[in-house]
Amino acid sequence: MAKKQKVSTSLSAAVSAEIKSKFDLSGFKDKKGLGGNVKFKAQQWVPLSKAYQEVTSVPGIPTGHIVLLRGHSDTGKTTAMIEAAVSAQKAGILPVFIITEMKWSWEHAKMMGLQIGEVVDEETGEITDYKGNFIYADRESIHTIEDVAAFILDLLDEQKKGNLPFDIMFLWDSIGSVPCELSVRSNKNNNEWNAGAMSTQFGNGVNQKITLSRKESSLYTNTLVCINKVWTAKAESPMGQPKLMNKGGFAMWFDATFVVTFGNISNAGTSKIKAIKDSKQVEFAKRTNLQIDKNHINGITTRGKIIMTPHGFIQDTDKDLKKYKDGHTKEWARILGGGDFDIIEEYDSIEPQSEAVTQEPD
Repeated sequence: MAKKQKVSTSLSAAVSAEIKSKFDLSGFKDKKGLGGNVKFKAQQWVPLSKAYQEVTSVPGIPTGHIVLLRGHSDTGKTTAMIEAAVSAQKAGILPVFIITEMKWSWEHAKMMGLQIGEVVDEETGEITDYKGNFIYADRESIHTIEDVAAFILDLLDEQKKGNLPFDIMFLWDSIGSVPCELSVRSNKNNNEWNAGAMSTQFGNGVNQKITLSRKESSLYTNTLVCINKVWTAKAESPMGQPKLMNKGGFAMWFDATFVVTFGNISNAGTSKIKAIKDSKQVEFAKRTNLQIDKNHINGITTRGKIIMTPHGFIQDTDKDLKKYKDGHTKEWARILGGGDFDIIEEYDSIEPQSEAVTQEPD
């Protein structure tokens, strides 16, 4: 019986192999419309500063991907975003700013090298607006998570129609700063509803269109860079550690191929570097931690310290700090009233920036 079964199995395998050898798989794929369009473009990067590259060992922001810059307040996220926008402009990529946290400063962006023009009132000489090679939207027209998604999809649609002939880098500041439509209608900022909207609008919509632009068949390559606000979750056990959690849920974390975390888990973990004289002081830099937490581009994950300044990142070395100081001494001296001044470093408290909790705060 066993011998008969073995013969039957061998015959079946032989017949299957014969059928497979004669099957035209290429013809089948062509018939089903699956015969091509499988190649992705060579990976390109929008470079960030030399200091960022030295710490992370990666060039900057990968194009065609979902990128998260996350961390506590004032840890370097916006500095990285503006560096990306400046570099994008230089590469002919259109920066699209989506500012829902409303801490944006055109003066700061211009100081870092963003090319913007000033619209000046001829009679008063006052700056009334800014113009240039960028698109800007904020809470004046964007009120919900759904609005953010609709705004991005509308520009992608215009791009597809040929009305916006640029590669686009969307820069959203920030996830967690705007609620979903249901939260607005109910006048209740429900975190579960907000997370659900992020998953529906981005995980099932916007993000797929961004990543598909990496394919050779796509005329343009689009990138989505998001600043993600965070909160600290309590340790799950007495011996456990608190965890850094993303506001707005984890839909964007799952879709992101590149995640950079700034600062520490429980607090910012920064130190302020100041020029001080008598009762006056100028905070001109901050030392912060930077870590590549997720990298599906080339697999490199690194951790180190970097110094952020109003002009961008510099390396955390005495040489680079002195060079930056020497370049701005006259400016600080004017603010401090002239003469010599001292440079001090003031470390942030080791206490948590916000209390660790069991669920995302409203």
